[in-house]
Amino acid sequence: MSEAAFPVPAARVRHARLGYAMAAGAALLWGVNGTVSKVILASGLSSERLAQLRSIGAAVGLLAAVAAVEPARLRLRRREVPFLLAFGIGGLALVQWLYFLAIHRLAIGIALLIQYLAPLLVALWARFAYREAVRRRIWLALALALAGLALVVQVVGGGASLSTAGVAFALGGAVTYALYVLLAEHAVGGRDPVSLLAWGFLFASLFWAVVSPWWTFPDSAVAARTSLGGNVAGWHLPVWALATWMVVAGTIVPFFLLVSALRHLSATRVGIVAMLEPVAGALVAWAWLGESLDGVQLAGAAIVLAAIVLAQTAR
Repeated sequence: MSEAAFPVPAARVRHARLGYAMAAGAALLWGVNGTVSKVILASGLSSERLAQLRSIGAAVGLLAAVAAVEPARLRLRRREVPFLLAFGIGGLALVQWLYFLAIHRLAIGIALLIQYLAPLLVALWARFAYREAVRRRIWLALALALAGLALVVQVVGGGASLSTAGVAFALGGAVTYALYVLLAEHAVGGRDPVSLLAWGFLFASLFWAVVSPWWTFPDSAVAARTSLGGNVAGWHLPVWALATWMVVAGTIVPFFLLVSALRHLSATRVGIVAMLEPVAGALVAWAWLGESLDGVQLAGAAIVLAAIVLAQTAR
């Protein structure tokens, strides 16, 4: 995609601390959303339908917000369409679909660890495609973060049976996640984060409409009430209420925060901070669902946090 489609302003004020705060906030919200999504899936809604619902809800919410505040920001130039198609389908829809395919064949922790090879892919792309200098501290931070994630999901000694297809899908998820970060970093120079996400989720929704036609959507599954499970199993909520939380606080807000963070930080640094997600997810699952969190996992979480601090000091 040429720079002409997304002209970069002459001066862009960067605030690193704000960027780190935004990226961390996105990761924490996604960590919570993992448990919320797991509760929704336990109600009987399929992973494909949940991803479709997430994309449509985010597209409607974002488009409505921009149209109400400043509709001119939705103006779409013809030369932007191929880029936004790639961003919406490759960077938003496929990353969810490939992840869901992977967790059908692998333990969730293994799939998540493989998917979080994405920051390493971003750093490699920055180094060899963009010819950018990637400091040694960044490489060390990446290595520490991956080692910490391995402890969090207990890869070593976990006894998991690895499916070749599952590993391939998880690696595909890592590639599409890296693609999302790189495309978003390129686009934020010429289009604001909200309209970028609005168009991205719209194209993702069109993709899901082809894969799973909306007129076959199981409406009864969304209207049903479901247990919150785990330590709060006695509490019940309608699936639509959980889905609303997933769309707003688990999709629109964190995606906006992550894309906005790319205005202040490089894609490599944002990708490292996003590694807070599996740590947050493990903590929420422990508190909400009662899933185990032992000393080894806590040590892994501490290593990931140390990696993020190390990345922040690499000026």
